[in-house]
Amino acid sequence: MDFRPDLDFARLADAADPLQRFREQFFFPEHESGASLYFCGNSLGLQPKGVRAALHDELDSWAQHGVEGHFRGKLPWFKYHEFLQSQTAHIAGAQPEEVVVMNTLTTNLHLMMVSFYRPTPGRYKIMMEAGAFPSDQYAVESQVRWHGFEPEHAIIEVAPRAGEATLRDEDILEAIATHGAETALVLWGGVNYFTGQYFDLGAIAHAAHEQGAYVGFDLAHAAGNVPLHLHDWDADFAVWCSYKYLNSGPGGPSGAFVHERHAHRPELPRFAGWWGHKQEERFQMHKGFIPMVGAAGWQLSNAQILSFAAHKVSLDIFAEATMQQLREKSVHLTDYLLFLLDEWLEHTPGLRLLTPRETARRGSQLSFYMQEGGKALFDGLGAAGVYCDWREDNLFGAGGGVIRVAAAPLYNSFEDVYHLARLLKSLS
Repeated sequence: MDFRPDLDFARLADAADPLQRFREQFFFPEHESGASLYFCGNSLGLQPKGVRAALHDELDSWAQHGVEGHFRGKLPWFKYHEFLQSQTAHIAGAQPEEVVVMNTLTTNLHLMMVSFYRPTPGRYKIMMEAGAFPSDQYAVESQVRWHGFEPEHAIIEVAPRAGEATLRDEDILEAIATHGAETALVLWGGVNYFTGQYFDLGAIAHAAHEQGAYVGFDLAHAAGNVPLHLHDWDADFAVWCSYKYLNSGPGGPSGAFVHERHAHRPELPRFAGWWGHKQEERFQMHKGFIPMVGAAGWQLSNAQILSFAAHKVSLDIFAEATMQQLREKSVHLTDYLLFLLDEWLEHTPGLRLLTPRETARRGSQLSFYMQEGGKALFDGLGAAGVYCDWREDNLFGAGGGVIRVAAAPLYNSFEDVYHLARLLKSLS
């Protein structure tokens, strides 16, 4: 796409955008006399307008059927997870049997580590990216302690080189090769929440398996953001949340992936619950857990129907828009923002783009580090009606911080990007 730095170009690009119609399916927070500029889908996605009706449908089903709502109505609750399966598989690049929606993200991460972190005296370490989201760090720390190890010995963190903000692929693969014999699990984020770096997950999975380790991914900032091919990448498991790019509301349910090669392994250790028991026998109340085939066998409890209903609205939109088209637009939006900001980036002291410029190494988020004046700029953006995100510096130790913006292709437009760039330059 050949860009121009004027508003007319942005409006022409929106007019030609086949996904522009989906913007009208979301509520935007109001700012003064009009809609805000919302670039915070990497933290909480906007509400789809269809959510209210979907919730009312389930409330009506509850009112009309009571407990029989499990077996009656348009979407009987007993098998509600099945109504999300094909759309979730589309997001994850998986077979339907390999995915399930259940619980919340960190809960699912712990459940997966119960099955796939099986340390031995000689192979007990977990490898992860330095600077992973804190909940992952806490989960990993507690898991290794649960098995009797100390985090400082059992956790390997791979950090960027001195003075660099992002990890090099070769350094990740070298770390896996170096520590592979003592590594039980490689646990990696899909997109780093701070820098916006999108990792080569297929290469990581291949390298981990070559060393005899299990591999799992936290896709909190990747699901609904970048193309995923979990089945083909051969990951053992993955987990993600739904309230960011997947627009399913605060505290929305989590997704989980378990590769099909584990589908028929009832002996695989897991924490069991009755909703993961063989569906045909669930209400016979027998002792002896028999897991459902596939990822569904990791379910614990009844589906949270109201949050699942909200999630389904968004998943249906994604299925219609398709991840391929969303990815193409996402690349154009971020390319356009960088085009508009190149001069600002080049001539502003202490300003640095942390996110890789290479298309294959980034998603919808761009992270701008500012050594001075960043918080004032962020506050100015907020006063002007821009929703974005501020994070204190945890990378360089030199003060300052990072403004994170995410141009979500389902509802952000080229005109949004134009106005964001204009405000970033005029307020700094």
